Amino acid sequence: MKAFLRVRMSQHDAHYAGGLVDGARILQLIGDVATELLIRHDGDEGLFRAYDSIEFLKPVFAGDFLEIYGEIVEVGNTSRKMKFEVYKVITNANIPNHESACDVLDPPILVLRASGTCVVPKERQRKVKANG
Repeated sequence: MKAFLRVRMSQHDAHYAGGLVDGARILQLIGDVATELLIRHDGDEGLFRAYDSIEFLKPVFAGDFLEIYGEIVEVGNTSRKMKFEVYKVITNANIPNHESACDVLDPPILVLRASGTCVVPKERQRKVKANG
């Protein structure tokens, strides 16, 4: 099962000088994708138990458009192992006197890769596993 989210990082998301976005903000978006996956699979939001790995590969800045992809790769009794990839698909063009100019990135740039485990207690699982 897969899920996808597209979002633009705003000045509000920037945490560091130069408009650099805090990595924790991107992890929050991954959490949103994980929540959607659990709702689709189990009918419940579940809980994010742990990350197995997180790789911050490239910087993200205010104004960048990100696509966050998530996938359930293994289903246990209550655990759901997931993998995530985050791509920058549009970025600011940084042209003087054209602050609103942006470039579509072709190909998109992989900015983060992560994997982790979520848990949905048995009593909260409402969907038949054949639907997953």
